[in-house]
Amino acid sequence: MSEAATVHEKPDQHAEEPAAGNDEPEQPNEQRPEEENDRPQDPWAARRELHRHAPTVIGGSLVGGHQTGVSGGNVTGDVVLGTKVEHHYRFGAATHTSGSIPANELHELASVFAGYEELVHPLLDKLRDERVLVLSGAPFSGRRSAALMLLHALDAVPIRALDPKTRPTALNEQVIGGTHGYLVTDLATGHDAPLRDIDLWSVRDELKRNDAYLVITVDLFAILHGVDVVEWKPPSPESVLRSHLHTLVDDPPRERGLLGLPPVQEFLGRTDHQLREAAEFAKALCSHAEGKLSLDELASFGSAMVREQVREWFGDDETSLRDKAFLISLAAFDEAAYALTAEVSDDLYARFQGTEDANRRPRVGVFGTSITKRLRLARATEYWQEEHTEWGPVTQRMACFEERRVAAEVLREVWTGHPSARPGLIRWLERLAEDGRPLVRTRAAVAAAVLAQADLPSAMALLIEGWAKSKRYRDRLVAANALATAHAVGAPNIPEILRTWCDGDPSEAGLRWTAIRGYALVGAMMPREALAALADAARTGEDVQEARHVAESAALLLTDESSTVREQVLRHMVELLQDEPPVRRLALHAFVLACTHTDDLLILQWYATADERGGTEDARHLCQLWRMVLNDLRYTGEALQALGDWVREADQAPQVERYLAVLLPALAVTGDDRKRLKHLLATVRGRRGGAPPAVAGRLSAAL
Repeated sequence: MSEAATVHEKPDQHAEEPAAGNDEPEQPNEQRPEEENDRPQDPWAARRELHRHAPTVIGGSLVGGHQTGVSGGNVTGDVVLGTKVEHHYRFGAATHTSGSIPANELHELASVFAGYEELVHPLLDKLRDERVLVLSGAPFSGRRSAALMLLHALDAVPIRALDPKTRPTALNEQVIGGTHGYLVTDLATGHDAPLRDIDLWSVRDELKRNDAYLVITVDLFAILHGVDVVEWKPPSPESVLRSHLHTLVDDPPRERGLLGLPPVQEFLGRTDHQLREAAEFAKALCSHAEGKLSLDELASFGSAMVREQVREWFGDDETSLRDKAFLISLAAFDEAAYALTAEVSDDLYARFQGTEDANRRPRVGVFGTSITKRLRLARATEYWQEEHTEWGPVTQRMACFEERRVAAEVLREVWTGHPSARPGLIRWLERLAEDGRPLVRTRAAVAAAVLAQADLPSAMALLIEGWAKSKRYRDRLVAANALATAHAVGAPNIPEILRTWCDGDPSEAGLRWTAIRGYALVGAMMPREALAALADAARTGEDVQEARHVAESAALLLTDESSTVREQVLRHMVELLQDEPPVRRLALHAFVLACTHTDDLLILQWYATADERGGTEDARHLCQLWRMVLNDLRYTGEALQALGDWVREADQAPQVERYLAVLLPALAVTGDDRKRLKHLLATVRGRRGGAPPAVAGRLSAAL
């Protein structure tokens, strides 16, 4: 199956998308010409995009002040930098060289295979009759073990492993010795060297002459012509775990107790484990039974396996450079559309080629890749899901890693373990940050955040600080998103960085703006500190536009999704009213912005609910702020606009009318208050203009 690229977000008008491998030098942020219409994105829309487009494993950490780590909680401790004890597990790998299989390996394999001999029994007669058997299956599904047990069951020993790179036409030349059993693991085939039925006929004749047997294992994508293939049906990971554990412990009651442990139940709760992982877990469980491994260390087995899998992908030459680029792209675009992931991965592949050979123009094949093969390599799954786009909901083919911890581990491994990949990765992320699609820019920020969690100094110097110092607001927003996400996943020192930038000289406009917007996103995790920093920015600010940005950030905190965060912010905001004039203006401006920029009438509903509970502190604070903005000429107009919008909404929503019937009398304390509100209700226009809506008269009577 071949791939096709797609565009699933509406691009910005001035966004440019260079072809993969474009060898024109890229200008640093400060040297690029500013876009004519460059201006800050609406902060509420920017926050929605960050929450919507971040992968779910991270998105939950950004909402409501929850800091749950890269995996939403269950991996915290494995991703946070600091001192920790790591237990390393090494997967057993089949040899790819020719030679005899050691007798002790066969003996050990036979002992653990006792739990599922029935899987190979149906194949014995076929191998006995035909002398050669081709066993097809997925990688790490136990094909090699099954092949060895087939030969062992026929007493075809000793067994000699043949070089998998042997050309199929030369197999008959490899089985002329005195050995009774032969094994080829993952025979290398290709369009110029397929495995054909005539090759097997030739080798079968030779095997009969020598009273020998041959088992050939192939993967699901082997090139075969006329070959009768037997599909290998592997045992479940649970049966492999039980079989290996029984061999190691040999005490059924004790084994049942071990299998009931919470880490074991969690391991068995997933069905996508490779059989080699089940075998390794059995060894770890045995170590726990012997007192060599604590229960917490046993529980960390999954994280250790994830690290080992990722190191295997990037630590050998068997995974092609293009596939490695796809793995990195999938790590950055986990849970995104597959076509988008493949599109940007080819750009990364071209950049990696440039790193390997700067004198060679990168080449990216248009066709020839397989979705199934790629996802199988990545241990990922595809699914169809409705996705929100600028053009409405669209059903997309999505892709994600089966194990939620893999994405972050891939980015950390590449960034910290393979420094030569950094130049290409940095240029790739910079290009993603310039993309016209919000999802792509968000994922660039999230990827940078994970890199910051792994290596803060490098990620700041090479990526985030450059975006923050840019003259373009869009670049600064990527930096703010990266810092907020970095704090959510446990990167160190983010609050200190934000405070330093926010307190910086007003001439450092980029850094100050990034910190101010960053507080809007990360402040829910530390509302008092965030408001204190924003108040200091209001004191030292010299620019009217910056003052509005500060107020917007405070308003975003006041409209956070968490009621607990909102209540804390409200209390701290009322305290700011006692401060000096710039800070007092910040509080009032933030409040009126919160009223005018929330589509869900959050502030209005908040007051009505608090009043119903008997006039709580929240109700008093909200009423105090409302009366102050109505009586301050700087904000009276915006406050009345917000009330007018709510009145128009109440004309079609009885619940909103009930909310206003509670709020408006509380605001009409003095005669001037009543006159102002009466005038508003008498002059407010309906949705299509014209006379005031009928609800305005009813609300006026309530005054």
